[in-house]
Amino acid sequence: MNNPLDQSVSVIKGIGEETEHNLQLMGIYTVRDLLEFFPYRYDDFRLRNLEEVQHDERITVEGRVHSEPSLVYYGRKKSRLTMKVLVGKTLITAVFFNQPYLKNKINMQDIITLTGKWDQYRLTITVQEMKLGSVQRTADFEPVYAVKEKLTVKQLRKYIHSAFSTFGDYIEESLPEDIRTSYKLYSRKRAMHSMHFPQSEKDLKQARRAIVYEEFLLFQLKMQALRKFEREHSHGIEINYDLEKLKQFIASLPFPLTEAQKRVVNEICGDLKSPVRMNRLLQGDVGSGKTVVAAMALFAAITAGYQGALMVPTEILAEQHADSLHQLLEPHGIRISLLTSSVKGKKRKLLLEQLQAGEIDLVIGTHALIQNDVNFHKLGLVITDEQHRFGVEQRRILREKGEAPDVLFMTATPIPRTLAITVFGEMDVSIIDELPAGRKTIETYWVKHDMLDRVLRFIEKELQKGRQAYVICPLIEESDKLDVQNAIDVHAMLAQHFGSHYHVGLMHGRLPAEEKDSVMKAFAQNEVQLLVSTTVVEVGVNVPNATMMVIYDAERFGLSQLHQLRGRVGRGNDQSYCILLADPKTEIGKERMKIMTETNDGFVLSEKDLELRGPGDFFGRKQSGVPEFKVADMVHDYRALETARSDAQTFIQSERFWNDAEFKFLRTRLQQSGVLQGEKLD
Repeated sequence: MNNPLDQSVSVIKGIGEETEHNLQLMGIYTVRDLLEFFPYRYDDFRLRNLEEVQHDERITVEGRVHSEPSLVYYGRKKSRLTMKVLVGKTLITAVFFNQPYLKNKINMQDIITLTGKWDQYRLTITVQEMKLGSVQRTADFEPVYAVKEKLTVKQLRKYIHSAFSTFGDYIEESLPEDIRTSYKLYSRKRAMHSMHFPQSEKDLKQARRAIVYEEFLLFQLKMQALRKFEREHSHGIEINYDLEKLKQFIASLPFPLTEAQKRVVNEICGDLKSPVRMNRLLQGDVGSGKTVVAAMALFAAITAGYQGALMVPTEILAEQHADSLHQLLEPHGIRISLLTSSVKGKKRKLLLEQLQAGEIDLVIGTHALIQNDVNFHKLGLVITDEQHRFGVEQRRILREKGEAPDVLFMTATPIPRTLAITVFGEMDVSIIDELPAGRKTIETYWVKHDMLDRVLRFIEKELQKGRQAYVICPLIEESDKLDVQNAIDVHAMLAQHFGSHYHVGLMHGRLPAEEKDSVMKAFAQNEVQLLVSTTVVEVGVNVPNATMMVIYDAERFGLSQLHQLRGRVGRGNDQSYCILLADPKTEIGKERMKIMTETNDGFVLSEKDLELRGPGDFFGRKQSGVPEFKVADMVHDYRALETARSDAQTFIQSERFWNDAEFKFLRTRLQQSGVLQGEKLD
């Protein structure tokens, strides 16, 4: 018989057709779904001491009414009721909005219990809930759920209570007893019950701890299983490269490798020789030398008779990579071609014929590489740069151009370890965490907008030395809603200020691709000295002569994006500068500016960014595959995430996990996730 928890939620007393429909809109179809629908917060009704509470905290206090209630009407049907209340030895003001009827209910000297938002500077509580007299509650913590339609939180609590009474004994244990004991975790039934009906703060913490570990473990099992089955079922190619030639190539480089580059090249070369297909993410901060690592990997594959492909998001980036790789690889007899949408007609036809005949060793290009008519002779290694800019489907098409080629993804966006092990859990991750010797640190300054004249003089000094500068703005055109600088206005102002001596260019996302490319080329060739742009210059652009980066309204950007923008300068031998023009209104905004001036380390910044913004914002709206957990939080609970990952690795490799009845719950959930593709489990 199936578990009774898998019955329709309509078996619970009081749930009719309309309520069942409303629950389904919330993703609740079965009794199990209802029991696993956890609160998103808890109202804390413990009576608090005002000396211990924080500003803006939601609190509950008890006190005696110390003044006659005063009622003021304003606007249409809006009102404000205020009174003084003595709480302990502190006289506070209680404010009630749009509840005029309370004036006749509350009298001087009444004892009242108030719950609301506390303003510690004005000694004011904005009341959300009021009870006359001292209140004896059955529980200090009341769960609050995200409900839809006509359903109320109170109704949902009642249904969950009923579900526990009738079906609670059918809740299966998710973990073997020895693991629960060693981590001191609640049983699954107790944890779920305490999530909905906590007896105390400690009880809630312990319940949450157990659920968080289970959520992370299930996710990491999925990642590790993906990895295991990918390895077992994707028979890659063994690329037996010529080690002597590779050593000669490395010796010929015009600079020594950093220790980090050596470590990463060894990891990649190990993957090339392995019969298992490489699936590796290479992370390296701006200027850490990822292109050289890519060149070594491609060189190695080509010495074994294979072809390489490098796919990048923009045409100008493809051209820059082609120039760099020409200089590094062509002296060693490697035949390189560039394939972008600009390559047309006979030239394109010839290139495609040569590629298919094996007369081209390495092709560098944009999305043009994944067109149907692009065929390889013997593709062995595929590298995608700024991999998060390509969709999963685009990366898959390129991968399938060969017979199971090895795949290396590169990114200059430092991804915090917390996210990397979660989002890219099925990949191996290599990190270049060291910059080449002799690179000058970019000096970063935070200035207010009223110092713009000084900034303009600073820019002029750099331009007089023959250098170039970027000026970045958050918006293209003026917006009524946002009081921020826009690129068109700033361009007009700077063109008027500098126009008689220097060329001022304008670039933004709404320009056609050809126009963007031509503006960028003009800047790269120093035909434009000052480039006003939105964030479209963020990734990969390399203009060594640019030494100034000015960012308007810098508080509107995340730390990682600011760091990416700063990385557009500091690419030559001259000292470079980054000026953050910002008047942040919030503490977080001020903190961001301060952090930017204190460190140039992208990984440190990415961790801070994650702390300040949370994982949902880190990759932008689509979240690039960041999983959504019901309870767990990747930043707050990162230690549990690390533990779950380590345990998942151990479990997936062990016979016990696949055979023992105690792991049946986890195996079933794993199968339901679709990872095992019909593998027989029991």
